[in-house]
Amino acid sequence: MPGDPSVNFNLLHRICKLVVLLCFLHIFVTVVFYVRSLDFRVAFAQNQQSKHNAVKPAQVRNTEDTPGVDPVIEKLKAPEEPKAPEEPAKKLEKCPETSPLLVGPLRVEFNIPMSLDLIKKENPNLQQGGRFKPKDCEALQKVAIIIPFRNRDEHLKYWLYYLHPILQRQQLDYGVYVINQDGEETFNRAKLLNVGYTEALKEYDYNCFIFSDVDLIPMDDRNTYKCFSQPRHLSVSMDKFGFRLPYNQYFGGVSSLSKEQYLKINGFPNNYWGWGGEDDDIYNRVTSRGMSISRPSGEVGKCRMIRHNRDQKNEPNPQRFNRIAHTRETMHKDGINSLSYRVVSVEKLDLFTKITVDVGKP
Repeated sequence: MPGDPSVNFNLLHRICKLVVLLCFLHIFVTVVFYVRSLDFRVAFAQNQQSKHNAVKPAQVRNTEDTPGVDPVIEKLKAPEEPKAPEEPAKKLEKCPETSPLLVGPLRVEFNIPMSLDLIKKENPNLQQGGRFKPKDCEALQKVAIIIPFRNRDEHLKYWLYYLHPILQRQQLDYGVYVINQDGEETFNRAKLLNVGYTEALKEYDYNCFIFSDVDLIPMDDRNTYKCFSQPRHLSVSMDKFGFRLPYNQYFGGVSSLSKEQYLKINGFPNNYWGWGGEDDDIYNRVTSRGMSISRPSGEVGKCRMIRHNRDQKNEPNPQRFNRIAHTRETMHKDGINSLSYRVVSVEKLDLFTKITVDVGKP
């Protein structure tokens, strides 16, 4: 019956039930989605944790000494892989007695323009101070080359130009020392040689000493600038003397003595001022100690001298003959054991070490 209140109540009751059901359905769906979102968060966190655990060992190790490092990271640190043992540096073999780099006879000319820059460019393996040692083998000797010097810069350029390549081909561990006499007093070659010996040993444990005039150039690189079982005369065949030895006792120009040989003769005399005599004195010292002079052949021992006028303050020594006659008596007190001098300056140049010294006066 239209307008019946019971009918209206039933309709309202059904609508309420439907609304309640919809509410329950909404709550159920919300709960389901909430639970699923929790699972997703847990899975994401685990995934991030697993990625964190996969940090490289090297990266973790870098944090070991860092203050404040998370202890969790320390626990998660991967074990270090064992390091391969480092191979010890290979020891170089000794250089051969005769270098395979030698070329034999050389052409030596003094009419070509020369500069220190050119010489430096052509010797890129030189170390400061005119030092060199072979890279592929261990040199048999450590050689100091001593050059007595004053006002001979042009001659020195030629010496450096020719000798550096020769010495390197000879596979020597060497250094070049130019001992420059300071001032204008009379020149004293032998004393400068003693100074060179002393100063070179302050830098390196040389066991061989080459004493060379600045104006003598070898014409054959088989004439090795090293020491032998006996004192060695290297400039045996000079163009100045027609490529002949002027006399059997001649020991001038270029010679070599080992450290033991040098000390055995008490070094060189200090009292030969001016030109001449000191070489004969040294010869007498060598023979008086029971040693003999060794020499290369005349062909291998050829060398050229740069022509020049005699230096000022290097006039012939008028006392040389008297001093030579008394070598045996004076050698014990005049030599390396009585050497006195003052170092003025030490210059480490690209091609040589220049040591300027005051050696006093007569």
